[in-house]
Amino acid sequence: MSGKKRTFKDYAVLCLSVLAGNALLAFLVAAFVLPRGILMGGTTGIGIVLSKVTGQDTALFVFLLNVALLLFGLFVLGRRFFFSTAASSVLYPAFLALFQRIPGIGALTDNDLLAAIFAGCLLGVSLGLVMRVGSSTGGMDVVNLVFHKWFHFPIAVLVWVSDLVVIGGQAIFAGPESTLLGILVLLLETIVLDRVMLLGQSQLQIYVISDKFEQIRARLLHELGLGVTMTLIETGLLGKQQKGVLCVVHPRQLYAVTACIREEDPLSFITITKIKEVHGKGFTLERTAAQIENNSSEPGA
Repeated sequence: MSGKKRTFKDYAVLCLSVLAGNALLAFLVAAFVLPRGILMGGTTGIGIVLSKVTGQDTALFVFLLNVALLLFGLFVLGRRFFFSTAASSVLYPAFLALFQRIPGIGALTDNDLLAAIFAGCLLGVSLGLVMRVGSSTGGMDVVNLVFHKWFHFPIAVLVWVSDLVVIGGQAIFAGPESTLLGILVLLLETIVLDRVMLLGQSQLQIYVISDKFEQIRARLLHELGLGVTMTLIETGLLGKQQKGVLCVVHPRQLYAVTACIREEDPLSFITITKIKEVHGKGFTLERTAAQIENNSSEPGA
């Protein structure tokens, strides 16, 4: 039963994340990018160029491009990619067409720089929401993945190159200031996307070298309820065989952990490292009381 509940929860999170990510993406484009003439990468940027040339709705071109690239991805990348990307390929242009019809949505600010800052930050958040659940926004992602499959170029490089090419195409119809704002959006998107992808997952890794490793191990396990791993080490100067104590904690637990270690051994050697992501018991999986009583030494136990 618990497995079924987790599966349903994961499915619900996937649907809500894709829905919210695409809605936010459409909102920022309708509220900041299109009204202020800010340049943007991806199929949105291509749609803006085609809209300027033909006078047709940007959302229509984005939809047609997304569908065409989605079908291309189906033949090259397979059905798994197709089904994981189909929702975004349809939802984003649909939301964009909806938001464009909201009166006054483009009047939130008349400052181009402020619009670019909000566009870049919200773009990183929207893409992060979708990518955190293993989905894709479609569009130029298909082209990047195909080139990665055929030529083995790094994905990050392909994303930058494709966005810069699209922004360069729009620069023909825009002035230098709009181009610079477009590059600013791209930079902010990259920074915020990286933060969103790792949001809530960073922890601190503490490694302790001390003659009183057994006492420290026991206190961390039973007093603070932490997971502990013991490592076999050899001291450099004396060549003494002993054990090191390794544990991963939330930043708010740092003071309590170091104070506990110092109380047991004021001369202990402690290193603290920030790690970006943690998986396992005690973090992404529950830890049972029985495991604590059994002095489990698993990394996240």
